[in-house]
Amino acid sequence: MGFIQAFKGALGGMLADQWKDFLTVPDGLPQTAALFPAVPRGTNAGRGSNTRGSQNVITNGSKIIVPQGYGLITVVDGRATGLITEAGGYEFTDQSPDAQSVFAGGDLLASTVGMSWERFKFGGRPSSQQLAFYVSLKEIPDNRFGTQSEIYWDDAYLNAQVGAITRGSYTLRIIDPLLFVHNFVPASFISANAPVFDFSDVDNQAGSQLFQEVVGSLAAAFSRYTNDPDKGNRISRIQGDSVGFAQSLSAAVEENYRWSTDRGLAIVKVALASIEYDQQTRELLTEVQKADALSGARSGSYLNQSVARGVQAAGETGGGAGLAMFGAGAGAAGGLVQPTQPWGPPGQQAPQQAAPQQAAPAAEDPVAKLAQYKQMLDQGLISADDYEAAKKAALGL
Repeated sequence: MGFIQAFKGALGGMLADQWKDFLTVPDGLPQTAALFPAVPRGTNAGRGSNTRGSQNVITNGSKIIVPQGYGLITVVDGRATGLITEAGGYEFTDQSPDAQSVFAGGDLLASTVGMSWERFKFGGRPSSQQLAFYVSLKEIPDNRFGTQSEIYWDDAYLNAQVGAITRGSYTLRIIDPLLFVHNFVPASFISANAPVFDFSDVDNQAGSQLFQEVVGSLAAAFSRYTNDPDKGNRISRIQGDSVGFAQSLSAAVEENYRWSTDRGLAIVKVALASIEYDQQTRELLTEVQKADALSGARSGSYLNQSVARGVQAAGETGGGAGLAMFGAGAGAAGGLVQPTQPWGPPGQQAPQQAAPQQAAPAAEDPVAKLAQYKQMLDQGLISADDYEAAKKAALGL
């Protein structure tokens, strides 16, 4: 049995009207639906009303539509008998019992689809019902995650362990429909009258399992992202880099749970709604930001501002007298005490030590000081009055 391709590409309304009865995607599907049964639809020139759930039987000569963004899998007793991922119209036939019904097109699918078909295909004429299911090949949105307590990771930029509570959502794509159906979807979703497999359904335990695995991989994903030299080791970039962080999260999930190789799933994009750092991390970030602000060219600017504030304060508290003490070096703190000589024989008193001499402070170059004050005046860091007072103090006037 197999499918004969009637046409390829987007579905045209005129051709659909020519097919009096055919199988297609049901109406009213949620955006997070991943797998669902095909339903019969009588068109009657677009006025049909047969949209009830099918009996999950494909009879010889049935017509089936595969819309863009969906694939079709036929299943017998839990094994695949047909796979279509190319959009178009197809006719089902059982004239050739050994026909290989695989139409796998599109660049978004994994390279494992062909190997999966060889693993899971079912040769020969089936002796039970032939079931047809659509599988979404689009990005499936709004898969939410969040942590109730802090997660911790080592951050190379901060050079410390940091912690945060985070929440957000991610999109995923089914990249190998056969792996997804055979290795992950519960049997109740690939049986007669099966319900819709919806990732957002709170009662879907398979979807809940994915949620737990994503949360369990967040710490490793944060560590991968922040410690990647290509990312600049900056945690602040994550919220604006949905694709970059998705790659880190997908790699962490793959390493821990083998989503793509065992289940045919991949994370595409991640949107972080919030990151709330713990108190110690917030304090550390504040200190690191200060250090960043004072690095490079900003360091000289900050030093000039500090000097200007000292000049202004000295002028306010005594003019030239205060400025005369401004800029004194460490040499003014006093000289070193000379070491004592060793004592002589017993009974001999130690010689008197000379009183420690205080080293004279190094003389400052008044021309250099005036040049510095003039530069600060030109930069607007001090006023003209401040400059005149500093000049008098430097020249001893």
